[in-house]
Amino acid sequence: MRQTRSLIVTLIIVLTAWSGTLDKPTSAQEIEVIVGGEIEYQNYCAVCHGADGKGQGIMNKYLTVRPADLTQLAKKNGGTFPFWQTYRAIEGREEIRGHGSRDMPLWGDRFRTQAGGNDSGSRAQAAGRLLGLVFYLQHIQE
Repeated sequence: MRQTRSLIVTLIIVLTAWSGTLDKPTSAQEIEVIVGGEIEYQNYCAVCHGADGKGQGIMNKYLTVRPADLTQLAKKNGGTFPFWQTYRAIEGREEIRGHGSRDMPLWGDRFRTQAGGNDSGSRAQAAGRLLGLVFYLQHIQE
């Protein structure tokens, strides 16, 4: 337990310093959600979008559509992070050329399946994972 707490504190410090947001007030709860989202990102998204979110993942050379620079979502949206549009895109309800059609949502279905199905608990767990991921993406905007 003590080792886990030390790891979380270290991750919080590194994440805060890395993102250049030391001047922005962030609560411990917000940081916990962002760190959880970063873990989801590194596990599922970094392979295509790169560890830093700039679209230079190791799979990039095999893809016909170049992954988006996820650090520029707010900039491309007039300076406002498109939170719910991003959520829907990751969940699979909003079509993205590189992620397939609406008939094949990737992460929403995958997270629900990993949670055990389509019952309310599984849907809530999947939604929590998606929200953490979107909060992380919001946090890394340049």
